[in-house]
Amino acid sequence: MKNWLALILGLPTANATERMRAWRALKASGAAVLRDGVYLLPDTSACREALTSVERDILAINGTAYLLPVVDPNGERFIEFFDRKDDYTKLGGEIEGCREQLNAENALATTKQIRKLRKAYDQIASIDYFPGEPKHQIDAALQELETAVSRALSPDEPHSSNQPISVLNLSDYQGRIWATRKRPWVDRLACAWLIRRFIDPQAQIVWLNTPQDCPVNALGFDFDDATFSHVGNRVTFETLQASFQIQIQGLGRIAALVHYLDVGDIQPVEAAGIQRVLAGLRETISDDDQLLAAASAIFDGLLAGFVKEEQPNE
Repeated sequence: MKNWLALILGLPTANATERMRAWRALKASGAAVLRDGVYLLPDTSACREALTSVERDILAINGTAYLLPVVDPNGERFIEFFDRKDDYTKLGGEIEGCREQLNAENALATTKQIRKLRKAYDQIASIDYFPGEPKHQIDAALQELETAVSRALSPDEPHSSNQPISVLNLSDYQGRIWATRKRPWVDRLACAWLIRRFIDPQAQIVWLNTPQDCPVNALGFDFDDATFSHVGNRVTFETLQASFQIQIQGLGRIAALVHYLDVGDIQPVEAAGIQRVLAGLRETISDDDQLLAAASAIFDGLLAGFVKEEQPNE
């Protein structure tokens, strides 16, 4: 890195408010302080825009400001001024503290804390011009915390089996009773939506107090020994999709989203937002049928959006 931008400032002493505003803007931009009144950033369009804005504000209050390009073949020496390791370490401690206190009772409240932690991470990452392992570690820690919250919201997740998945005929599964555990979370909500949307439109969904309450004539899903549950690395949604060979445009992205929110893995960009929405619905809607209706509208919207994104541009 040899191209940099230096902003040299002279702030009028009489205007404390404007001085503070300039200092806050420079801090928010992640500018390094070389000495009093001299700030440095990499020469990028975003950094140039940030420093130009500060320059303009300082000139407007009769201060002095010079934005200068700096070309230094030895510019790598400046990189150490932009080390965000301490910021990531502090945030990592907050994430760990949140993880240690997590339990089934405070899982919903924890989703709110995660939003704050994710926002703090995004703010650090936005000014981490030379990211390294600390950034990746904190991102991974946040993802693990988000997965832990999902598991806390559904503590009795089924164990995975290694049985082969048989291809089934849709016509044999119409107008059936389907049963799963009450107070559904992501996988069960998505499965119930998938069943009514693409498998059995007239399906009757029964919510069980315990898996042992499953009626003998019902098709159980997402609990141990259910007709449909976790198989290998597939969550129940993916098992249903494979069992009935449902190849619908956009559905694979919903499957990836459900998989991540249920058991972790690669995080889709929509995951945090969908988790917050579903957690909010689950907190405010006590009737499981009404919860499914609200969640189904979310999945319908997601599918429509994914289909639109995957269509080729005309």
